[in-house]
Amino acid sequence: MRRIAAATAIVSIRGGPGAGPREVVVGSDMARQYIEAMSIEDALHALAAPLRQVPSQCALCRGWSRERLCEPCAARYAALRPHCTLCGIGVTAGVCVRGACLSRPSPFERTIAAVDYDHPWNELVRRFKFDAALDLAGMLAQRMLDAVRRTQAPRPDWLAPVALAEQRLRERGYRKARELARRVASGLSCTSDARLLLRLKDTPHQLALAPEKRAANVRGALAVGPRRRHELRGRSVAALDDVMTTGATAAEVARTLLQAGASSVQVWVFARTPRPQDL
Repeated sequence: MRRIAAATAIVSIRGGPGAGPREVVVGSDMARQYIEAMSIEDALHALAAPLRQVPSQCALCRGWSRERLCEPCAARYAALRPHCTLCGIGVTAGVCVRGACLSRPSPFERTIAAVDYDHPWNELVRRFKFDAALDLAGMLAQRMLDAVRRTQAPRPDWLAPVALAEQRLRERGYRKARELARRVASGLSCTSDARLLLRLKDTPHQLALAPEKRAANVRGALAVGPRRRHELRGRSVAALDDVMTTGATAAEVARTLLQAGASSVQVWVFARTPRPQDL
């Protein structure tokens, strides 16, 4: 019988409100490491590293697997299919850009979508967003990495996760786009900066609005801090989020980044909502 050994970890937090960045000390019964100004999320991510080798259950079929998506489910549900390079909606083989996109200019130059927002992915996204299923982040990010690597798109200078309103952050406990972006950035050896995009105001959920009202709902909701504009000038950025529905939020993000000096903007999402007739 195989035995799995796990080191006992001890975490202490120094500092507090008004004391600047908090410091986390991570220790174990075998070693002790000091990490300066590490976020709580980063500390928990580091502590969970030994557990990633433990067999887990597939997020879809619940069968035992080394990965959160087993090979049979990956072959059945995660096969990469062609999407329009501008809007990310699924297209037939051999088609690169939908006719509707050719006649409608977009502020972003490309969209990369890993999957369609359909069964079984819509349920996993719901769990990730609303049920605190942070354990799914690695698997979702891997699907995004596979989609990005398949394209010939130039690698951006920065990944910018779409900012989450403070009220929704308090409700969910973590920034979903940041969790995806940090993992995608690690796989591509590029920089993810969750502080590049700022959320200026909370807005009603896009799902509750008619498609024609969604652009107005997010207009002016995002910004780049004045002190960051000189860093952004001339840089290429990929704005990253979990789901793209009508593209209204993505367009506002792209306009915000371009107005702040970015040279180009791509949109990378895990899932793209199909057209109703494609469902």
